[in-house]
Amino acid sequence: MENNRAAHAFATLGHPGRLAVFRLLMRFAPQGVRPTEIAEALGLKQNTLSHHLADLTASGLVGARREGRSLFYSVDLDTAEGLIGYLALDVGRARPDLLAPLLSSRKDATMRDTDFNVLFICSGNSARSIFAEALLRDLGEGKFHAFSAGTRPNTRLNPFALEILNRNGHDTSDLRSKHITEFQQPGSVDMDFVFTVCDTAAAEECPPWPGQPITGHWGLPDPVKATGTDAEKALVFAQTYAALRRRITAFVALPFASLNRMSLQSRVDAIGATPETEA
Repeated sequence: MENNRAAHAFATLGHPGRLAVFRLLMRFAPQGVRPTEIAEALGLKQNTLSHHLADLTASGLVGARREGRSLFYSVDLDTAEGLIGYLALDVGRARPDLLAPLLSSRKDATMRDTDFNVLFICSGNSARSIFAEALLRDLGEGKFHAFSAGTRPNTRLNPFALEILNRNGHDTSDLRSKHITEFQQPGSVDMDFVFTVCDTAAAEECPPWPGQPITGHWGLPDPVKATGTDAEKALVFAQTYAALRRRITAFVALPFASLNRMSLQSRVDAIGATPETEA
């Protein structure tokens, strides 16, 4: 990356508000986020956010696209890669004493084919992440250890979710709602994959996961917010279950042993970017 462009990017990220927006968009990458959702997650006024997004876009760190009436902002991953490379290789001169601590914690570039620990996160751990845990446990052919957690404390499994799982032959006897802190304690299981299945969870401020797992955002609307009769609510839960089942079926079928981390991350991103009607 050229010096002046790097300086512009660093200056843009030097503001705490712009840095917060960039960090949030990185958690959703490569997908985009609506400004209203960014403002809500970060507690920013719309006019303040507009200034931050304009500055990030001008620096090339962020791009925007329009879908119908909605505008989505997302990180330009090529620019982000160039900036990181500039800092590590140009400014840092690729010094092994600087890079070794970062690289030593990474898993092998080539993935293994079994015994993966996978965590699904949503806000309440009452429906979507519970669906995902049960689905991966039962569809994973013994290759995965599935876990789920929520970012809100003191939640309970949703009865509509349990009904859908039971109806589809899943054992629900050992399922329970768990808070994310259960998996952030010393000695906790090291995760190979961490997926957020709702936008609220993706926007949460979480510390980096040990072992640098592959992450993905597979956000789906919250079926708990469905209105109408019990039959209408149950239909929304069934649709959410079906969307997650298709995504997890695609994930389980990936040729893990023949993919490196970069290729696998791209596959995970592609699954999450699939429209809900096709997911």
